[in-house]
Amino acid sequence: MKTIAIGWLLFLAVTPVFSQRIPSNVYRWHQAPVSKHAGYEDRTLLEGTTRDFNNFSVHALTVFPNQPAQPLQQLDEELLIIVKEGEISVTAAGKHKTLGPGSVVLIMPGDAYRLENKSAKPLTYYVMRYTSNEVPDLDLYQMAGESFWIDWKEVPFQAHDKGGIRRMFDRATVMTRRFEMHVTTLNAGLWSHPPHTHRAAEILLLMENKAQESIDGVLHPAEVGDIIFLEANVPHAIQNTGQGSCTYFAFQFE
Repeated sequence: MKTIAIGWLLFLAVTPVFSQRIPSNVYRWHQAPVSKHAGYEDRTLLEGTTRDFNNFSVHALTVFPNQPAQPLQQLDEELLIIVKEGEISVTAAGKHKTLGPGSVVLIMPGDAYRLENKSAKPLTYYVMRYTSNEVPDLDLYQMAGESFWIDWKEVPFQAHDKGGIRRMFDRATVMTRRFEMHVTTLNAGLWSHPPHTHRAAEILLLMENKAQESIDGVLHPAEVGDIIFLEANVPHAIQNTGQGSCTYFAFQFE
């Protein structure tokens, strides 16, 4: 693993080691501790272990405008990026793209990459990092080129009777047997589905309006920016409690 101690990239370059199991809960944006650094702020939403991952964390980084160019770096864990506000400039697998809110980047182990804010406005994005309990034998050079991104503007909206859905991806990755992501828009007052369970852990990320999550029979309010973590086989369901539609990322992984 390469470690680069330059500015706000230091956070992304050092692999954390956790021992505490993450409970299923709503992790509130406004209650998360914030660390201030030169050029960026780091908001810790959750950190620990899960049934399938010995290192698992979700942070939100706010990078200030017009930051200097950063060098490429490389990790031996997977990295999921979701843009909350602003524009992120991504270089990965020999390609480059500037992406706006709602866009997703998945960085695979071994790929050299760079994340930058080249705009005149702040950039805020979520960073999910994870390492499987069953860490594969990694040949980082052989795997190079597997990272990808999804531009929010290019994902079609499919309407249905409860609202609609945007399907992002559904695939195996280096650290997961299956990683599925979609974005749901739910009409006012509706439940997405009755309480249910599944083997995969799940994260919901509220992007618009407000909702409540039923977790093992207990209702928890959630607002924009909050992270809802649901461990494997925990009963859950979400209801839109706002006046208009609400939109949220939902992704399952195991």
